[in-house]
Amino acid sequence: MDTQEFIDFMKFKFKHNVQRAFLRYKNRVLIDLEKDALLKVATFLYKELNFRFIIATGLDNVKAFEITYHFSNDKTGLLANIRVSIPKKKPEVESLTPLFVAADWIEREIHELLGIQFVNHPNMRSLLSDGNWGAGEYPYRKPAMEQPK
Repeated sequence: MDTQEFIDFMKFKFKHNVQRAFLRYKNRVLIDLEKDALLKVATFLYKELNFRFIIATGLDNVKAFEITYHFSNDKTGLLANIRVSIPKKKPEVESLTPLFVAADWIEREIHELLGIQFVNHPNMRSLLSDGNWGAGEYPYRKPAMEQPK
C-alpha cells in the first residue's frame, strides 16, 4: 500500500474519527485524530498493519495541548504521525502503555512537563521532577494568553 492508499484507507476506516490526513513528506503521513479514538487506531496500526510505536511528542500550542504519536512500518518505510488535540480544561488522554511498554517513560515525561493525565497508565510516578520543581508545576506549559479587548 503506498502513502496515498494508506491515507485513503485510514480516512475510510476511521471516517468518524479522522479530522484530517495528508502526506507530510515523501513517506510520512500526518493524521489528526479525535483523542477518544487514539487507542483504537494505535491498536489497529500495530496489530493489523504491523506498525511499531517509536515515540510521542507533546506540546502546548496555547489553545490546547497536542500529542503526536510516531509509528513506523519498517517493512514499507512508511511513517505515520497520529496527532491528537487535548483540551486544557481537562487535559487527559488514554495511555498507550498497556499496548506498548515503550510508551511508559514518554507518557510520564509528558505528564510531568505539560500536566497531561494518561488514563489507565499503570505507573504514573515521577520520572524527572523529583526535587526539580514543585508538584502541580508544569515547566513546558505556556502562560494563558490574554484575549484582546
